[in-house]
Amino acid sequence: MRSEILTILHKANGEYVSGAYLAEKLSVSRTAIWKHICILRKEGYNIDSKSRSGYRIISAPDLLTPGEIKAVLQTKFFGNEIKYYKTVDSTNNAAKKAALEDAAEGTVIVSEAQGSGRGRIGRGWFSPSQKGIWFSIILRPQFLPQEAPKCTLMAAVAITKAISAITGVTVGIKWPNDILYNGKKLVGILTEMNAEMDRINYVIIGMGVNVNISEQDMPADIGQIATSLLQITGAKVSRASLLAQILLELERAYYDIKQYGFSTILAEWKKYSVTLGNNVKVISVNETFYGKAIDIDDYGALLIDTGKKVVRVLAGDVSIRSAK
Repeated sequence: MRSEILTILHKANGEYVSGAYLAEKLSVSRTAIWKHICILRKEGYNIDSKSRSGYRIISAPDLLTPGEIKAVLQTKFFGNEIKYYKTVDSTNNAAKKAALEDAAEGTVIVSEAQGSGRGRIGRGWFSPSQKGIWFSIILRPQFLPQEAPKCTLMAAVAITKAISAITGVTVGIKWPNDILYNGKKLVGILTEMNAEMDRINYVIIGMGVNVNISEQDMPADIGQIATSLLQITGAKVSRASLLAQILLELERAYYDIKQYGFSTILAEWKKYSVTLGNNVKVISVNETFYGKAIDIDDYGALLIDTGKKVVRVLAGDVSIRSAK
């Protein structure tokens, strides 16, 4: 109910909305509306009320509640259902639980903080409260399981375009799942799948975006390898607006894939890549070798020219460092 009230008030653009209109729109009493307004004020919303005029939002706390997101959301179905948490161990874990309970495709799980955020190969992810965008989305695609890794490439392209649209910041994609700015990590992506031999039950795409994390917020070891949009631009970024743009770009890409396949996304990924054309060090469980990253194939695997042969590297197998 409070999410719906917030959405209506935000879309009024600072104009008063009468209690009678809210009550009729949401099929409740005006007293119920007033009680919800009181709760929202306790949560940090500055909501003005005026006799015979109604309510209007003066200011809102920097939260990623469903009401805040939906007030700026432009998608058709991504984010129609939003599950919001103040803290979880991992949004991917919460998303997998929701997916097993038949949550609809496009359901978004978002949390203000993560206790055990994680990246690829079990690495941890620093997820301080209200400083970033920590979220996962549930997809139920019709394509074959072997194509699922390309969802990571899709998400990387969508986030890259969204960051540029909202902040004007140009970032690059490091294969397979990181977004970098001047060599420092800005975004991490973790894609997980539940599938049978010939069909996908669900795909979870988890994303961690460092938004308003200051240098002082970051532990020293993380600050050496990571950055945030606040550190890059010198100004705070609206997390709700950025998340809404990410979901819009992601939905557009997903529609294109369902209609035309992955070819357009692969081409866009190559355009934004900071891996292709560079010499790299490939570290796998069984070996370490050097070579030049020359391309990705139709399944998203990285192709490394070692000088003797071209090696096909899968996303789940390796960690890549620039070779200098």
